[in-house]
Amino acid sequence: MKGRTSSFLFIVFLLYALHGILSVHSFLDESKQDEPMKLELIHRHSLRVEMPKTQLELIEELQRHDVIRHQMISRRRQHHHHSIPTGLRRNALETAASIAMPLSSAWDFGAGQYFVQIKVGTPSQRFLLIADTGSDLTWMKCKYRCVADKCGLKRATMKKNKKKVFRPAQSSTFKIIPCSSEMCKFELEFSRQECPTPLSPCKYDYRYAESSGALGFFANETVRVPLTNGRRARLNDVLIGCTESIEGPKGASIRAGDGILGLGFGKHSFVAKAASNLGDKFSYCLVDHMSNKNVSSYLTFGRNAETAQQNSRMRYTKLALGGPKIGPFYAVNLVGISAGSKMLKIPNEVWNENLGGGTIVDSGTSLTFLTSPAYIHVMDELTMALSKYKKIPSDAFEFCFNSTGYDQSLVPRFAIHFADGAKFEPPVKSYVIDVAIQTKCLGFQSAPFPGTIVIGNIMQQNYLWEFDLRGGRLGYAPSSCT
Repeated sequence: MKGRTSSFLFIVFLLYALHGILSVHSFLDESKQDEPMKLELIHRHSLRVEMPKTQLELIEELQRHDVIRHQMISRRRQHHHHSIPTGLRRNALETAASIAMPLSSAWDFGAGQYFVQIKVGTPSQRFLLIADTGSDLTWMKCKYRCVADKCGLKRATMKKNKKKVFRPAQSSTFKIIPCSSEMCKFELEFSRQECPTPLSPCKYDYRYAESSGALGFFANETVRVPLTNGRRARLNDVLIGCTESIEGPKGASIRAGDGILGLGFGKHSFVAKAASNLGDKFSYCLVDHMSNKNVSSYLTFGRNAETAQQNSRMRYTKLALGGPKIGPFYAVNLVGISAGSKMLKIPNEVWNENLGGGTIVDSGTSLTFLTSPAYIHVMDELTMALSKYKKIPSDAFEFCFNSTGYDQSLVPRFAIHFADGAKFEPPVKSYVIDVAIQTKCLGFQSAPFPGTIVIGNIMQQNYLWEFDLRGGRLGYAPSSCT
């Protein structure tokens, strides 16, 4: 009798445990949890990325990547016809658990972006993806029905760089999107007009610059994510790209990590799927880009406890979303830039997207780009204040100097002024940046006008940023990001 009772209790316990697991897995379908969901952000220079030999080489690589990326941003904003995501539902349940994905700097190991660790497929396969607010496609390097070395990504290259590739054949939840589907024909912007048979995969050619791009095909897949209550959940039917090759001599700028986590504003972006039941909000805090690799913060979908703690310090400005000239980017309305207490005399058309200007906040660009009318005024004001220091030639920056005896208090405080009265004043280290021993540079890049001003991730560091897509606003507050 005692043995039967023990067996019965064990079966009850097992059923209870299974019920708990199933409840967590179906969380985003039923939205019954009460905690946020966060993903850890990891700087892109992980041990799997070949590290530049010196800090100066790292900075120069970062600058080359950003110049290429700015070209992509400008081209997409000029030619983009973007639909507003339907996934941002007004009746979303605010009580659902939030996603919390860890994020940390990897300055110790490479260049200037941030990684998010993600689990894709069933059983899950683990990848490090670049967190990119300027992309609305999530993709992984992928080997699909490969025979020997006839894959888009050659074995030799993969072995050398120690990159992971997604293997769809090993996942039971992988579902190809057919080229004959309405989704392929009308909804997926970068789909290629190729359809040899109705069930052939819907292929894409996602361009990042004139001579670089990711080529592959679309599919739906399950993504497993951590919750702030310590449990895990799954996102079903997430649109992903199976990238079989990366094109072009400049493709190195998108080869870091295992792929891209598309955080842009798009109907099929990862944000639209992850945030749709969580108040249509996501947030992140970027640790100092030169932090130790073990220092981490989070990419959060849903309610972020820190925004409540920072309530008195949070500032908000309007987000411009989904317009034909904005694309997947998160645009903000500027009216000026000041240095010290002086408002700089920058022409108004620089801020006006209808006249070819405008500004975006971008996690995938490291440096801050100012179009020439703004760049000239900012550089004149800051270089004047630093003229006492010996200038050092640089191929990447206009003004670098020997920082022996550097006094930060001599630098006028750079500030961005938004149209609704909010002001963003980053720490001096976010624009007077270290590039080598005893060498600092003004971390701005010049862009042609008309063109886009980009607030890069170094300028965003040590701030909490909340993207409220339903409310159409961007919140920010100083933070240690720990």
